[in-house]
Amino acid sequence: MFGGTSEEDHLYDFNTSLDAVNAIPGTAGGSFNRGFKTPGTAARPLVSSLGRSTVTRNGAPASRMGLTTGMNENFTDARPMTSVSGAGYKGNDKNFDPLNLGRGPAPLLAEKSENSFEDKAKEMEKQVHRLIEATADAIVAFDYQKALEKAKEAGKSERLLCKFRENHNLVEQINLDLTYAICFNLANAYYYNKLYDDALNTYSLIVKNKNYPQSGRLKLNMGVIYYEQKKYPQAIKQFRMALDQIPVTNKELRLKIMRNIGNSFVKLGQFQDAIDSYEGIMNISPDVQTAFNLMLCLYARGDKDKMRKHFTKVLSIPIPGMTEEDEEKINNGTISNINLDDKVDLLNDELVKRYETFTDKIFTISRLIAPIYDEKDDWVSGYQQIMEQLKGNYELISSKLEIDLAMVYMKDKKFDLAIDILKSFERKDVSLRAMAATNLSFIYFLENDFALAEKQADIAIQTDRYNAKALVNKGNCLFMANDYARAREMYLEAVGAEADCIEAIYNLGLVNIELNAIEEAKNAFNKLLTILPSVPEALYQLGLIYEKQNLEEAAKIYERLLTRVSNDPHLCSRLGQVYEKLDDENSACHWRSEAHRHYPVNLNDISWLGVWYVKREMYEQAIEYFNKASGIQPSEVKWTLMVASCYRRLGDFYKALDLYQQINDEHPDNIEALQYLEALCKDLGRPHDEVSKKLDKVRRYQPQPTKTGPTTRNPNNQPQQIQQNVRSERPKQNNRGLEDLTNVDSNINVNSNSSLAARRTVPSGSINNNSNTKKSGADDEDDFIGTDVTTLLV
Repeated sequence: MFGGTSEEDHLYDFNTSLDAVNAIPGTAGGSFNRGFKTPGTAARPLVSSLGRSTVTRNGAPASRMGLTTGMNENFTDARPMTSVSGAGYKGNDKNFDPLNLGRGPAPLLAEKSENSFEDKAKEMEKQVHRLIEATADAIVAFDYQKALEKAKEAGKSERLLCKFRENHNLVEQINLDLTYAICFNLANAYYYNKLYDDALNTYSLIVKNKNYPQSGRLKLNMGVIYYEQKKYPQAIKQFRMALDQIPVTNKELRLKIMRNIGNSFVKLGQFQDAIDSYEGIMNISPDVQTAFNLMLCLYARGDKDKMRKHFTKVLSIPIPGMTEEDEEKINNGTISNINLDDKVDLLNDELVKRYETFTDKIFTISRLIAPIYDEKDDWVSGYQQIMEQLKGNYELISSKLEIDLAMVYMKDKKFDLAIDILKSFERKDVSLRAMAATNLSFIYFLENDFALAEKQADIAIQTDRYNAKALVNKGNCLFMANDYARAREMYLEAVGAEADCIEAIYNLGLVNIELNAIEEAKNAFNKLLTILPSVPEALYQLGLIYEKQNLEEAAKIYERLLTRVSNDPHLCSRLGQVYEKLDDENSACHWRSEAHRHYPVNLNDISWLGVWYVKREMYEQAIEYFNKASGIQPSEVKWTLMVASCYRRLGDFYKALDLYQQINDEHPDNIEALQYLEALCKDLGRPHDEVSKKLDKVRRYQPQPTKTGPTTRNPNNQPQQIQQNVRSERPKQNNRGLEDLTNVDSNINVNSNSSLAARRTVPSGSINNNSNTKKSGADDEDDFIGTDVTTLLV
């Protein structure tokens, strides 16, 4: 019935013919037996694989599992059917267990014998692998010192392993690949720890070993080390040797090596060689980073034709892994970084990052070449041509470039053209409109049109509530309106939207000063210095704050500021005032002198230094400074009077007499010069009648104000109480004299040309009548110490 050749195929043959019921063994009758009759033989009954007949003695077929068939109803001697023992069935077994699962638990494993030398070597090798993995984990965790320790420990363990195998005749088991991994791991750890020489030595050992035919690729790592050491010729050599070792099939790695070669040429200033390297990459597989580097080199070379040619190619470079649908989603802002499970979608993050990087590169290239893109060097036309090329696929970049054009107009002080461009964005996309409104607000603020500036800031904030620059502009408008509380709220909101917005942080410090929140102001300026340690404005504001709290700390801050903005005269003068308040006259003189050296026309510093030398009876130096002041203000008589008085104190009466005569010729109504001229003429025995007549005449026409208190000088600096005694006509030293002259107000106008100069408010000196007569040369009185020098400043 089945045409198989297996001996057991007949087990699956079943005959359903009723003729087999009446068949008798040993006869030829019956269709069943006839079906199996062979030529020349008599028909015989079917037998099982064990030789048993498949029919009962009554002719009925036997059943299996001890059951009888339905045909044995007419027979009394039925027996169970046989089973196939080969399939796991046994007639005497009551349970079916072909897998022998009923035998109970397995016997205990034999105890492991003592490790052999091979087993010990394998354990040692596993330990070496664990140390290599620990080195890699430490590098990933930025714990480079630990990585180096693990790498050295792995190298030591590997050497012990090799020695162990050599001592126990296991040389054939020495793993060269493991030795290679150990050396590479150690060199890598040296590199991350900035131990470049050790790393190069280790790489050299690997490369020179003939057992490692592929080690030449490590020339790339050696080139990177030379590049970081700024040894660019050696780096180029190593990169080229590595390039020869890399097969052509590894195209991506070869292109990266070619880019490294180009970067090294850029560092050497060999732009043409760098251009050749970058162009080779662009012809094989262009990418935006290589295109960016190429455009920079072409810009440095001034090759406008190639710039125009390659700029067109740059715009056709696709973003890896991004489809047009993805770009549309990003442009429309519909791509989401959060899925339904509130988990970050890393694929979307990567696509957005690639898109932003690509657009930033394109925008930077466009800004760079736009002013020189036009053949006729028309920078406006260059901007327009590039914007036309970008409008097809990069509308957003084109709009940003248009705003950049407006900024260029602002630098050229063409504010009307800039405003026209920015106003055109009111009909464009929402995000672009917000960007233009922010810039418009800034322009109006510079023009002191605070109402329009605030209006544009409100438009920008309505479009994007988290626009930090718009919030700063809004706060500035409120600050100018003296609404300091609301201004502080705007600055705080700007800092919340953009934590490193330096404008908001600095303005927050200023508004806190206005609100007398000194500690909050200090915190704001200190935070700004944490972000940008080189911001001089923040240091200066901190110095002003500490002047009211701690003068020593203020002096330290000003000295720190001088390291940032050296040779600043106003800051030196300010520091001199601080040391003067600290009663450190020598330091005050030093910094005043530094201020005068950097800005020699500051009358405040000149007068202070002159008086400082007079106080120490160093009249020659004082004369030098008062002469400088007289040269700056030649029409002011006070400086010449001071010089003449210094000569009198030195005993050079003839020089003093000449100066008083000069003053009298230029200012005949100056009663002070006439007084000293008369006194000197009498002391030197010269005729003085004419001088006395002039003095009497001037006195008669001099108004006499009513005396209500201490005698004072009038605006013309003329004495108001004079006695006829010649010796008493010389002004007497004021008890406050020099202290009043050197008391300088601490207020500073940082916008003035002489920012550290401030007007004095102390009373002027007075003339005290004294009848004591002394020789002029031996007189210890100072006849100009009551002069208010700072009132002469314009």
